[in-house]
Amino acid sequence: MIFRYTILYVASVPTTLKFYEAAFGLQIGFLHESGDYGEMLTGETKLAFSSHALMAQIGKDVATEPPAKPSYELAFETEDVAAALARATAAGAILVKPVTEMPWGQTIAYVRTPEGTLVELCTKVG
Repeated sequence: MIFRYTILYVASVPTTLKFYEAAFGLQIGFLHESGDYGEMLTGETKLAFSSHALMAQIGKDVATEPPAKPSYELAFETEDVAAALARATAAGAILVKPVTEMPWGQTIAYVRTPEGTLVELCTKVG
């Protein structure tokens, strides 16, 4: 079995793709002509987005508001967490936790995207 993709449900796929491109430096890999589905280039496992409208159209009942306490997060590894944090917040991400050195040797920071997704910016562990 292969973990192929994660799909996040969002109000506007084009807007979300542009945000992830500006905030995290990811490249847009695909946007369907309808604007209801898109993917970022993230290696073999894709980070994808589908619109709330498309999910309703195909009969999927999905949350349209982010939870107050999410049960997941995305993590983007970088060598320079401070620079990644500055880029993300300049693009509109909301600061959740500033750059912090963890006891296990990892540097982390957290932001929330305009759609509400919690994102960790981190170095390799160790």
